[in-house]
Amino acid sequence: MTDALTMAKRFAFDREPLSVEPYGCGHINETYLVKQAGSRAILQRINRKVFPDIPALMENVAGVTAFLRRVVSREGGDPGRECLRLIPALDGGSYAVDSEGEYWRVYAFVEHTATLQTAETPEQLHSAGVAFGRFQRRLDGYPAATLHEIIPRFHDTASRYEDFERAVAEDRMGRAASAAEEIAFVRARRGEAGRLVSLLERGELPLRVTHNDTKLNNVLLDEKTFAPMCVIDLDTVMPGLSLYDFGDSIRFGASTAAEDETDLSRVSCDLNLFESYTRGFLSECGALLTDAERELLPFGAKMMTYECGMRFLADYLAGDTYFRIHRPAHNLDRCRTQFKLVADMEVKTAEMNAAVARSL
Repeated sequence: MTDALTMAKRFAFDREPLSVEPYGCGHINETYLVKQAGSRAILQRINRKVFPDIPALMENVAGVTAFLRRVVSREGGDPGRECLRLIPALDGGSYAVDSEGEYWRVYAFVEHTATLQTAETPEQLHSAGVAFGRFQRRLDGYPAATLHEIIPRFHDTASRYEDFERAVAEDRMGRAASAAEEIAFVRARRGEAGRLVSLLERGELPLRVTHNDTKLNNVLLDEKTFAPMCVIDLDTVMPGLSLYDFGDSIRFGASTAAEDETDLSRVSCDLNLFESYTRGFLSECGALLTDAERELLPFGAKMMTYECGMRFLADYLAGDTYFRIHRPAHNLDRCRTQFKLVADMEVKTAEMNAAVARSL
C-alpha cells in the first residue's frame, strides 16, 4: 500500500510536508497528522468498503464545505475555525487516488480545538446542540436534493423494519427464540416506523441537508472556552430530515448510560440533558424549522432510538455481520438499551414536548 507521506505530497500544501503520523481514534477511515513548517493538516485514506462511491461522497463534502465557508464569511465569522476546508490535490481535485485504487483527502487542521467523547455536563451537550443547529441554519439555502445518497435509505425506518422482519424470518443463527421479547417490542411499534418518511413524501416535512452522525465527538470545541466551533466528519452528509439529526443526538447524548449498558435500570432519557441540547439546537435553527418539525422533535428522538435498536437486533439475528462486537450477544445488549430508552421516552413525551416549548 502507498505510504501516507507519499500521498501527502500529492496535495497542494503551501509548504512541503515534513512528517506524517497516525492520528485520532476513528474506526472507519485511516487518519494521519501531516506536519509542515508552521502548520498542520489531516490526511485520510477513505474506507471504500464502507463508502463504495467515494467520488460522490467527496462531491457532497466539497459542495457543503464550500457553501459553509461562504456563509461563515458573510456572517463575519472565521471560516478557518468554523468549517472544514479541503486542501486540493495537485490536479485540482478534492481527492487523490493511489496505485491500488485507494482514495485519499486532506483537510486543513483546525487549531486550538478539542473534542469530547461524552457530555460530562448539560452545558457541553448544549454546545453540541448549538453546533448542529447552526449547521442546519447555515445550510438552509443549500439544494439538499442535489446531494448524493451515500447510504441509500439510511433513515427510512419503514425500510429498516422490512430488513428486521427479513432477519427474523431467516433466523440464520437460531437466535430469534432468545430475543422474543425484543422482537415483540419492535413489532408493537410497527405502525410508527413509516411516519416520518410518509410526511416527507407528502411534502409536510421539508427536505434538508443532514449530517447523520450527530455525536458530540463530531463537534470541535474551543480548547479554552468549550464554545462550539466546527462540525466535522461529513462523510454521511445527505438529503434528509432535521428530525434525523436532532433525534440521533438525543439518542446518544441524553441517555444516562452507555450504548451497550447491561444493567437496564441505569438507562433512561435525562430530561435535563434533553432540554439542554434542545435549547442549544433551537437557539440556532428554531426560527428556520416549520411548526411540524418543531412539534415532532421528541418523536424524532424516539424514532431514531427505535430504528437504531432495531438495527442492532437485526444484526444480532443475522450473526453480527455489520456492527463490530466485543462479546457474545453484544448487539442484543445494545438493542435492549435502545428499547429501554424508547420506552422511557414514551413515558416522558409530555415532558419532552414541554421542554421543546420552553426552548423556542
